[in-house]
Amino acid sequence: MTLSGRRALVSGGAGHIGLACAEALLELGATVAILDRDKEVCQTCVTALGERAWALPCDLSDVNETRSAIDRAIEVMDGLDILIHCAAFVGTTEMKGWAEPFAGQTVEAWEKALRVNLTSPFVMVQQAREALSKSAHGSVILFGSIHGMVAPDMDIYAGTTMTSPVAYGVSKGGVLQLVRYLATLLGPTVRVNCISPGGVLRGQPELFRERYEERTPLKRMAREEDLKGAVAFLASDLSAYVTGHNLVVDGGWTAW
Repeated sequence: MTLSGRRALVSGGAGHIGLACAEALLELGATVAILDRDKEVCQTCVTALGERAWALPCDLSDVNETRSAIDRAIEVMDGLDILIHCAAFVGTTEMKGWAEPFAGQTVEAWEKALRVNLTSPFVMVQQAREALSKSAHGSVILFGSIHGMVAPDMDIYAGTTMTSPVAYGVSKGGVLQLVRYLATLLGPTVRVNCISPGGVLRGQPELFRERYEERTPLKRMAREEDLKGAVAFLASDLSAYVTGHNLVVDGGWTAW
């Protein structure tokens, strides 16, 4: 399997999951443009990834800036074959009114989260549609979550400062429907699929981790590397007859 000669765009590429996506694509020979809000972090990430990576700082909550970044990526790479969106407000995002008990979650936080988690992938695909359609291998991969499929088990958060904001699950459920809609709209020239990870190990409190692992058939949380195979599959011709699909990478969490 190879992605040699293919051009990819990864939003949230300087984040943990985005970086894993970029690494997977680069390892298979693709050229990758990294979109992330922090210019310095974005550039540092690209420097570490090597010469086939491009840094494109972009605030995904800004529609015009997002459209311009997509156009720039297509320009510098002379086309686009793969678009991956994994930028998101998550449970650990620090913002007033976000990762708080339900009564303290605000409309402002809700709207900001949906702007990044759900509106920005719509804008990105809309702007990249023509370029992806011209590719003989057009593939869009959006990132959902198990919490876009099932409600969070709030018992595992008890006694910790963690929670799962309602807007996170709502936005990820919206991503799943966006994938289905786009798959039927953009076929047959562009495939559109989703990856829904389970919880990723990232320094969570031990109490949370123990509860999470006990509830997971594979008895551990995910690592970023666990997502690389899913990305490689959906980005490549190995999944040439797969579209509108949600590939769940959760250690069996949603199998109960």
